[in-house]
Amino acid sequence: MNIRITKEFDFEAAHALDGYEGKCRDIHGHSYHLKITLIGEPRADKSRPECGMVVDFGEIKSIIREHVYEEFDHRLLLRNDSRFIGLEKQNERIRYVNYQPTCENMLIEIVGMVEKQLNSEVKLHSAFLRETANSYAEWFASDNEH
Repeated sequence: MNIRITKEFDFEAAHALDGYEGKCRDIHGHSYHLKITLIGEPRADKSRPECGMVVDFGEIKSIIREHVYEEFDHRLLLRNDSRFIGLEKQNERIRYVNYQPTCENMLIEIVGMVEKQLNSEVKLHSAFLRETANSYAEWFASDNEH
């Protein structure tokens, strides 16, 4: 019997959307809220301390802290061809990416990071990234099955 478990996280990041005509073309920041939902069967081996868990919530926390926070938290995300290239000389927290750093594209990268860290017993069911109080992106594995 499959069970879904969810862990939520918060981080701060800034970005600029080069080429975009709205306000988001300039550097600005957000308080992001991330939800990661995994699905799997609770472990049945009574001799193991993880018995009854799909995965230890601490494992999810470690994945996010080691992989996602390292690349996103308190960073300025800019496209590789950004008009702001050169700012890294003044601030080492700038990260250049090969995509437009929208909430949607950031979530796609986060999904990839998380999926690489999961064992075969558990799968990523969904991911959610809130950029503002009323704007967010969602990813569902079922939407991406081929």
